[in-house]
Amino acid sequence: MQDIINKRCGWAGTDELYVRYHDEEWGKPVTSDQTLFEFLLLESAQAGLSWITILRKREGYRKAFHRFDAAKIAQMTPSDIERLMHFDGIVRNRLKIGSAINNAKCFLAVQKEFGSFYRYILSFFPDHRPIVHHFTSLSEIPATSPESDALSKDMKKRGFKFFGSTICYAFLQATGVIDDHLEDCFCKRKD
Repeated sequence: MQDIINKRCGWAGTDELYVRYHDEEWGKPVTSDQTLFEFLLLESAQAGLSWITILRKREGYRKAFHRFDAAKIAQMTPSDIERLMHFDGIVRNRLKIGSAINNAKCFLAVQKEFGSFYRYILSFFPDHRPIVHHFTSLSEIPATSPESDALSKDMKKRGFKFFGSTICYAFLQATGVIDDHLEDCFCKRKD
């Protein structure tokens, strides 16, 4: 009955995990650096794969990567990479596992410089505020934006890996920094 009453973005489909992710997380404003790092790690792991693959392995990532604690991940060693190459709960890609450790170090450096990763992200947005789009169809939603281009480029300069503009845009959507829920979606933020 809830689905009949509540119209949602078409990409959510019917998979229960995807629907719950759409309804409860995607596009909801995230200001917590801990949660932002979780999405950063997951989005970079997703590069070249479907998001549902990563969602299904999310608990494995939580276990493998210290509940997304960037400080603990930054201390991981090559032996941790070897151990995780045999852990079924994540995508076993040596470059992506290594990039998670690398990105944790970069994340901590950004936090130190800007006071928070959230503040750093907003520095790439007009008036340092999230953007709410007013799209009516999925075909209108871009894969990148000037903000994701600039943020991704700066992150690359800072040493982040697996975080091109498309992945960056997906990260910004997921964390609500860019609200791309369709106008008729029940999750759409009202201005």
